[in-house]
Amino acid sequence: MSMILSASVVRVRDGLPLSASTDYDQSTGMQECRKYFKMLSKKLSQLPDRCTLKTGQYNINFISSLGVSYIMLCTENYPSVLAFCFLDELQKEFITTYNMMKTNTAVRPYCFIEFDNFIQRTKQRYNNTRSLSTKMNLADMQTEIKLRPPYQISVSELGSANGFAHLSVVEYRGTGKISA
Repeated sequence: MSMILSASVVRVRDGLPLSASTDYDQSTGMQECRKYFKMLSKKLSQLPDRCTLKTGQYNINFISSLGVSYIMLCTENYPSVLAFCFLDELQKEFITTYNMMKTNTAVRPYCFIEFDNFIQRTKQRYNNTRSLSTKMNLADMQTEIKLRPPYQISVSELGSANGFAHLSVVEYRGTGKISA
């Protein structure tokens, strides 16, 4: 079954988690993906504003804007157009709900945890595609994804703090793919 499993809101400059959905799944695959979430969070400032990381049976998608990134974990067969519509909806709601000055000066993790209610409701709606409202313009998002597809990041290219090469902006600019 294709579905969204988890979502987080993270500050780009330092990877501080601002809000996240509550996850009940403790499977090995989910634990591994949480590690990728953390690794991505630390490198957001070095990555393009729209990316996808394929981790086997799961995909991690994110968008970044105004110093905040919206990250989601979904099953590998979840449609990318729905994934990026979901992230776009989170972004719009977060920006209209919170003052960006507060997100820039936040010092403790999950200080906007009440946003989890919106994440959970939205996740539920996107996991039940029959309940998705028609106000969403899938055609616009589909066109945007075709014109500006998300950068594909592989797990090996993501690297880690313990010995792998670090990514730099120059390495992926204009290529559509990050090179190690």
